[in-house]
Amino acid sequence: MVVIREYVNEMEALVARSVLEAHRIPAVVLRDDAGGMLPAMRLMFPVRLAVREGEATQALRILDAPFEPDDAADGEPCFDRPPEG
Repeated sequence: MVVIREYVNEMEALVARSVLEAHRIPAVVLRDDAGGMLPAMRLMFPVRLAVREGEATQALRILDAPFEPDDAADGEPCFDRPPEG
């Protein structure tokens, strides 16, 4: 495993992991905060995102790619459309 990113916020790391897993790249979030008992330790030891060494380049490409809206939304965010049904 190789660390590809560091985050101060665990939620950002979890979102990034979800994006990678949606692209079939297994990822793990590593944190050194005594099992959640000492969250202030994240200031010294950031939350890390790690993937397999052979998938690191592809994972970084995915995370660095600009967000493109879904074609079905016609360029508008989903929350602006009326609910279907």
